[in-house]
Amino acid sequence: MRRPSKPLLIAGIPIAGLALASYNNGFVSAWSPAPHTAPSTRRSPKSSSSVLLSAIEDELDLSTLNLTPQLEMMVNAFSSIPDEKTRHKQLLYMASKLPAVTDDVRISANKVPGCLSTVHVDCTLEPKSDDDDSTMVVNYFGDSDGLLTKGLLALLIRGLSGCTPEEIQMVDPTFIQAAKISQTLTPGRNNGFLNMLAVMKKKALDAAEKGSGAATADEEKEEEKEEEAAIVTSFEEIDGKPMYNTIMSTLITILKPTSIKLTDNSAQHAGHAGSKGWEESGESHFALAIVAEAFDGLSLVKRHQLIYMLLGETMQKIHALEIKAKSPAEV
Repeated sequence: MRRPSKPLLIAGIPIAGLALASYNNGFVSAWSPAPHTAPSTRRSPKSSSSVLLSAIEDELDLSTLNLTPQLEMMVNAFSSIPDEKTRHKQLLYMASKLPAVTDDVRISANKVPGCLSTVHVDCTLEPKSDDDDSTMVVNYFGDSDGLLTKGLLALLIRGLSGCTPEEIQMVDPTFIQAAKISQTLTPGRNNGFLNMLAVMKKKALDAAEKGSGAATADEEKEEEKEEEAAIVTSFEEIDGKPMYNTIMSTLITILKPTSIKLTDNSAQHAGHAGSKGWEESGESHFALAIVAEAFDGLSLVKRHQLIYMLLGETMQKIHALEIKAKSPAEV
């Protein structure tokens, strides 16, 4: 029996002509559409969250996401994969190809907070090429003890390495929806992905600041103090209000807002049908006012989508969340 030849690899994603490759018993064979059959009269049910996610993915315009060339290539490749299982396998494949790191990378300063698995990532700032030493680009390296999380890290490392710190800052995290990868992930892993991207953006900025030598050590410390003073880092938890506490903790940890106020209006809608939060703790309706740098450049719809994605399963337990999200420049 003749062994099929390996397909062309684009961004580490097996491609055979225009068809995606699937792996079977160690062999590579081209994926092709299933034979045409008469449409079934039965329709598989879809949850409202799946329908909403598909609608969001269809509306996303890659030209507005400020993707790097490598990220855009991988987003197009992943979005063309016909099913979640194959996308999942592809992430595991990318994890297996991530270069190993030494133990000096696995330190607390490089650890990504808020991930289900342990993740460490760091970067270097280097000249773009021997012919162009004036343009500095970032190159990342890292590791994770979770295979799927490691695949997400590998995607980010490949997609962001070789780009300038400014290009990296511009990347819109909602590209994970355009790539249809978010369908494969639990809310916890979605949060972990956002944390990884946020840490990698900060690493790029830190590397650029150190490389420029523009600020003295004293000036850098002063700037850090000012930033820490401006950012909300804690809140007062309320006993018996798990929904409130979870929403505040999640948004403060990930978005690092300069201002946040969450008002529980559940008492005005007592006993509202269909609210799991009301049944569990008497929480069903909230009003959120938040100011964060993360919203800068995002439309109102995308700001709301980002908050919904961060809150994940919590959103399924409450009946309504009124949102007023602004960037610091809009206040």
